[in-house]
Amino acid sequence: MGFPGTWMTESESMVYRVVPKCACSTIGQIMFYSDHGRFFDGDIHDAVTGLHKWSRDDSQSLIEANARSHKSYAYTCVRNPYTRILSSFFDKICGIQRNGQRYRGNLVPLVTQKYGIEVGGPDGKADFDQIASFRRFLLFARDTIRWRKPMDPDIHWSGMAGHVSTFIVNGGRYDKIFWTEDFNAGMQDVLDHIDTPHKVDLASIPRFNESEGHGPKRAHPVEDYFDDLSMHLVYEIYKRDFNLFKYDFQNPANKMPTGEIDLDEVHAKLGE
Repeated sequence: MGFPGTWMTESESMVYRVVPKCACSTIGQIMFYSDHGRFFDGDIHDAVTGLHKWSRDDSQSLIEANARSHKSYAYTCVRNPYTRILSSFFDKICGIQRNGQRYRGNLVPLVTQKYGIEVGGPDGKADFDQIASFRRFLLFARDTIRWRKPMDPDIHWSGMAGHVSTFIVNGGRYDKIFWTEDFNAGMQDVLDHIDTPHKVDLASIPRFNESEGHGPKRAHPVEDYFDDLSMHLVYEIYKRDFNLFKYDFQNPANKMPTGEIDLDEVHAKLGE
């Protein structure tokens, strides 16, 4: 299986396991900048040079050798499951992607037909009942994750623990897992542990939110989207994420973690 979703600087100063919807665009650009002294011109997910990625055939042997020998500082970043699944809905289901098309072609027609989800019209800009549609999307996400129907789960709403675990089960070990909600402190801790060809001043780094503007703006506070039933659906889907990464299942309004991540616990439970 190797190390899917893993990126590494060309200088091998750091190794990062991408978790979708968890500041991966900003982290990728920081990695690129730390090697080259400039940002990638475009979405870092499109970069095919300047950054080693598992999706590049010529990078795989280098990433595998590094990760298995724990040659470099390895880390990942996680996010509150409530805000992550909401972001996935507005970006991937309601939004128009950077290629001008709907995400994954027939995905949106499928969920609108089978689950009665509204997405804000052809351009995602029309008013619609966001709360009702989001709760129906939750049923769809649960069906894809639990039963792989009507399709396999998408990487943007499949559990973070599943993404994080592939690095562990294939022989890697994390030095750091931090939260998007405390991004500056977490990313600074990573940078403090490594030497890079170009110094990164985190305070001056812009945030590369490549999904911003794809879909309609969220019209309500996070907690309004989650009634008792949808909270239990979220917990059914993301129980490991809440428990391992110390997020508050009881209160969707609280996006901040409630305790420190125990790396030994993460490696023990996800390395099985």
